[in-house]
Formats: sequence, structure tokens, C-alpha cells
Amino acid sequence: MDTLFYKIVRPLIKGLFYVLFRPTVEGLENIPKKGPVVLAGNHTKWLDPVMLVAVSKRQIHFLAKIELFKGITKPILKGVGAIPVNRKIHDHSALETATESLKKNLVIGIFPEGTINRTKDIIMPFKIGAVKMSYDSNAQLVPFIITGKYKLLKKTIHIKFLKPQKVSENLTKENEKLMKIVSKELSREKEKNENK
Repeated sequence: MDTLFYKIVRPLIKGLFYVLFRPTVEGLENIPKKGPVVLAGNHTKWLDPVMLVAVSKRQIHFLAKIELFKGITKPILKGVGAIPVNRKIHDHSALETATESLKKNLVIGIFPEGTINRTKDIIMPFKIGAVKMSYDSNAQLVPFIITGKYKLLKKTIHIKFLKPQKVSENLTKENEKLMKIVSKELSREKEKNENK
């Protein structure tokens, strides 16, 4: 169920984002219309969660670093149903809160790299949280990739949602599989763009 604040601000975010960045969106049909879903993908810029909110028809509850829950951003993040995460520790309470949200058939958005990728590597190692909460809540895991750059009024940013996955109890193997899916798709997109 959408929070009231989210219902109010989402149309504004969507309208503004599409005007400013003109995103290309693929695979929206891969996000199940009902039931618990974990959206997990690469992290390129701070605008990534804003794009996910703009393109998804379902409300996404993001895991966000606890430092953002201060000042003016605190009521906004709470209003959109974000879950605070202390990245300095293994924050079990954040994972439990996210899992409980999934058991209520909500959608969780997570960037398994844990932070924006500023390296030259195609992706950074994934933390296990995305597959763990998917397994613990029997949620569908939907990988996504973000490619291109956020340039004002140019059609240069692209998001693609991939086929939903069911996660087995071997979480290490499942985490490697998720990384491989995202990495392979990113490489494919990069190659496609280089050959244009």
C-alpha cells in the first residue's frame, strides 16, 4: 500500500524526471504487479533511486544510509517509506525491517554494491542483503541495470529490468549469480553502445 506522501509526490517526481532526463525504460513488465519484490541493481549516481521512483508503478521502499535521515531529508525519506541503514555495522535491524515489509507484499529497492560505483570496474562486489531478504520473505528478485549518464534534456540515461528470479537457500551462490546477471547485462549494453 502506498504511503500518502508518496502518492502525492510521485506524480511530481515522475513528471519532472521525464522532462529533465528523458529516461529510456525497458522491461517494466518484469516487475510483478503484486506480491513481494526486491529490485536490485548497479549504482551509478545519487539520482538512481529518483529514477526508479519515476519509472515504477509500485511504491519502492529503499534502504538508505542513516546519515541521510537528518534535517530536511529526514521527513522526506520517512514519507516515502525509506528504511535507514547503518553502513558502519552489519545492520541486522534494517534487514529485518525490509524483510517484514516484504512479508506485507511491498517492494524493496536496494543497490547491493552498497554505495555509488566510482571505480573503473563494471560493478563492485555485491553485499548479500538483497538475496537474503528475498529468500527470507519468499520475494521475487528483479535485477536491473542503469547505463548512460544523467544529462539534462538529453536521452542518455537507460534503465532495464530483467526477468524475476527465485532465490534458493545457498545465498553465497545466489549472490554470485545476481552479480553475474547484472555484470553480464551491463557488459552487453556497453558493447552495444560502442558498436553504434
